[in-house]
Amino acid sequence: MRLPRRLLVFALVAAASVALAAPARADDPRWQSLSLPAEPGPHWLWVGDELLHRTALVDADTGAFLGQVPGGRGIIAPSRSRDGREIYLPSTYYARGTRGERTDVVTILDATSLRTLGEVVIPPKRSEHTSWVAGSALSDDGRFLAVFNQTPASSLSIVDVAERRFAGEIETPGCGLVYAAGPRRFLSLCADGTALFVTLDERGGEASKTHGARFFDAAADPVTEKAVRHGDTWLFVSFDGFVHPVDVSGPEPRFGERWSLLDEAQRKEGWRIGGMQPFAVHGASGRLYALMHQGGVDTHKDPGTEVWVVDVAQHKRVQRIALRNPLASFVMEQIGAAPDGIAARGLGVALRLALPNPGVERIAVTQDAEPVLLAATSFPATLAVYDARSGKHLRDVKEPAIATMMLALP
Repeated sequence: MRLPRRLLVFALVAAASVALAAPARADDPRWQSLSLPAEPGPHWLWVGDELLHRTALVDADTGAFLGQVPGGRGIIAPSRSRDGREIYLPSTYYARGTRGERTDVVTILDATSLRTLGEVVIPPKRSEHTSWVAGSALSDDGRFLAVFNQTPASSLSIVDVAERRFAGEIETPGCGLVYAAGPRRFLSLCADGTALFVTLDERGGEASKTHGARFFDAAADPVTEKAVRHGDTWLFVSFDGFVHPVDVSGPEPRFGERWSLLDEAQRKEGWRIGGMQPFAVHGASGRLYALMHQGGVDTHKDPGTEVWVVDVAQHKRVQRIALRNPLASFVMEQIGAAPDGIAARGLGVALRLALPNPGVERIAVTQDAEPVLLAATSFPATLAVYDARSGKHLRDVKEPAIATMMLALP
């Protein structure tokens, strides 16, 4: 059994290398120079790539690449200004590629042309971490961008994006990552099961720094840092599938009662959350999408084979979406099989049955009235598009990246 799998992996990597080495044709629609409309398309998506050191803007309806911006090394997570005119991208650069003098900046780009408007140099401490979630956050009023640092001491670099200046560094000992939590407030998770709330003054300095109540047990059942926001409430999910809501709408944060994604029967069947970006929320419908797999303890990073859809208000699962085998999709793409042909459909079914299913690592859901669910793997890089309401597979986006490390909605 080992030899065929090794040969399969070798063949897939070789096929990917050939495809990536092929020169771009002048008439290839993916290589046009465009000016983007001021309003993002409802199904646009940023796809970060660790190996290409960039994030690309993709239209999930057509599979077209609309543009890309370089992101340096590490986390590539763009934030869009509240008026939609600018993009803020924390980036790290080394003078000699992988070594030499390090420079960390927040790059400011025009949201329609993707041209660089300026940059703000910040301390060379920006954290790099594998989940690539919550590495930076824009305040709810759009004035300040906070970038998480770890050297290993933890802190936040604050950038005033309106005045294009570094406002200062705020220490956050024992607490990590950063989430927007109000017009001038950010939240960080702490090792003792509490949350640290940092409030800024009008110039971006530290106005106050307080710990909230202990809202999870960091030893018995810690929460994953891969939280999602539903309105003014952050939903932090524990390794065992318990949701811990944190309401940041008022002057003081409120910690709601925890509730479970699973019932006892599902727990006995071994269902668990998993993946590197495992949650998404559709705001209008109040539905939480969660990547799930069957596995043992401490498999919270394992990819998912299903997406469970949960009504946040009722704490009830309302749908299960079985995800297609991404490895089969990758092989179909590399051999150039027409997705709508009868023979290709038969081959696709055969490949999905024959090939091992590695699962999906990242999901996102668009926020329009006809939302799509986007499901991605890192390597080989695949991106599948599903109808978020029916769960029907709609299409696959061709060659979205080499190593996908982040999905973000514009």
